[in-house]
Amino acid sequence: MIPETRTRLAKYFDHTLLSATALRSDIQQLCDEAFKYGFYSVCVLPRWASFAADILRDTDIKVASVAGFPFGADTPKIKANDAREVIKAGADEVDMVADLPSIIEGDINYLTRDLLSVLNICRSTRPAVTLKVIIESAALTDQQIVFACKTCQQIGVNFIKTSTGLNPAGGASTHAVELMAQSAPQCDIKAAGGIKTLTQTLEMIAAGATRIGASASVSIMEEFNNSAQEK
Repeated sequence: MIPETRTRLAKYFDHTLLSATALRSDIQQLCDEAFKYGFYSVCVLPRWASFAADILRDTDIKVASVAGFPFGADTPKIKANDAREVIKAGADEVDMVADLPSIIEGDINYLTRDLLSVLNICRSTRPAVTLKVIIESAALTDQQIVFACKTCQQIGVNFIKTSTGLNPAGGASTHAVELMAQSAPQCDIKAAGGIKTLTQTLEMIAAGATRIGASASVSIMEEFNNSAQEK
């Protein structure tokens, strides 16, 4: 459903800062912006999960952090430990990067083990932590996207996410979002990677995205506010 109000649009966003050189002051600003605009969550590196959770403790804004980021090449055991650590630090959601070779080769056994390693950690908490699986859709064929999405749905992940935003192949596309939503209707879809404008955001939502990951969330919201004033 296309959001018609500022409040509804804001709740689509994981306000994101995953720069390796981000400082304490940058994370403080990220959290302040999330509170000001009413974003659904902030998404930060594990280094900052505890700090962000402390800042946002008395708000309804969630904290997301990452596992196996940004390449997805860590072993399932390491990814599980990443998830365990960020949850312990206060993360409400985990965005993990799936093992890309297993997706490309169609290795369902390894991919399942990879995903379950983190899903089991997320499901062991009370309440359960939301798991989003990043598949780097721009680096995959349609057939590979469908395979990854069907596997994610089969084991019961919460979200399938397009991209880290750091893969040379590119970020989110409306085609990938549509294909992901069609392939795994029981999962939510997060579009992320290169989303910088209101038009892109609304196109992703229309294609089936229920969450948007962006570092340009503030400028997108300001664009929405300006467009609303012009009507």
